[in-house]
This record gives sequence, C-alpha cells and structure tokens, in this order.
Amino acid sequence: MRVVLVEGDITAQQVDVIVNAANSSLLGGGGVDGAIHRRGGPAILAECRALRASRYGRGLPTGQAVATTAGDLPARWVVHTVGPVWSATEDRSALLRDCYAKSLRIADELGARTMAFPLVSAGVYGWPVEDAVGHALTVLRAATPANVTEARLVLFGPDTYRVAQRVHAG
Repeated sequence: MRVVLVEGDITAQQVDVIVNAANSSLLGGGGVDGAIHRRGGPAILAECRALRASRYGRGLPTGQAVATTAGDLPARWVVHTVGPVWSATEDRSALLRDCYAKSLRIADELGARTMAFPLVSAGVYGWPVEDAVGHALTVLRAATPANVTEARLVLFGPDTYRVAQRVHAG
C-alpha cells in the first residue's frame, strides 16, 4: 500500500473512504468531525443516529471505528474513529494506533481501494503533531491490506504538513 502525505481539506479528497476523527457521540462536533458532517450532509448524521440507536447506545469507544455512507462527500463511505485525548501522564498511543488500524481494516473489508485519513487526535484532543504523525505512519507503513492500495494522510495547514514531511523522511 502506498502512503501519501497531502496538505489540504479532507472533505475534498476524492477517495473511496474518508476517515472521520469523530467524537464518541457520532453526532458531529468541531474540527474534522464538524467539517465532514457539514459537507457530507444529513445522510451521514442519519446513519450515525441509527448506529447510536442500535449498536452504540453509549457512543463509539475510543480506538474503535465504524462505517457509514459518505453522503455528499466525494467518497463512497466515511469511517468514523474516536481518537484518544492526549495525556502527559498516561500512554494512550496504542489507542491512537488502533484508530488507524481499525479504520483501515473496515475500509479493506468494504472493498475500498483508496482512503484519506486526518491526523487523528492532533486537533482539539491535543496530541502533539510530530508524535501523532509518527504513530499514523507506523501503522500505515506496516499495513498489508488486501484491497486498499493508497492511504493519504491529509494534513491541515502548511505547518502541520511540513512537520509530517520531516517525520515521513526521517
């Protein structure tokens, strides 16, 4: 699988799967989650509400992932994953890596060929960007999916993109 760094807006990526850095409610929020729900339209929220009413009554657990329609996004599906909030006193990196691994597994099971990931937990959840990029690349570089041939790590803003390029090259 090819891993590509892209600076830009994840909601504009033309791929089979867009990964959403969701909050556990699955009902939208700020940052990437809010942008995906706004651009994707009401179909995404409707499926998320159905998931809450059935399998995830208490919300989607941290490190887990689930797929819905992509609504009006230029993709077939959205895979929602809940990243951990960064902690200086507790190592939550395994949960962060699970977000990438489980999202990739779901996309692969759906038959997706291409997917776009945000930098999970690096926004309002406070994960240091350099470390977040390192965890994302560790999982994506080691993956051997049956169907997915390209994983894009979509980075918002030139500063985040430069950090990711440095980590990717190092």
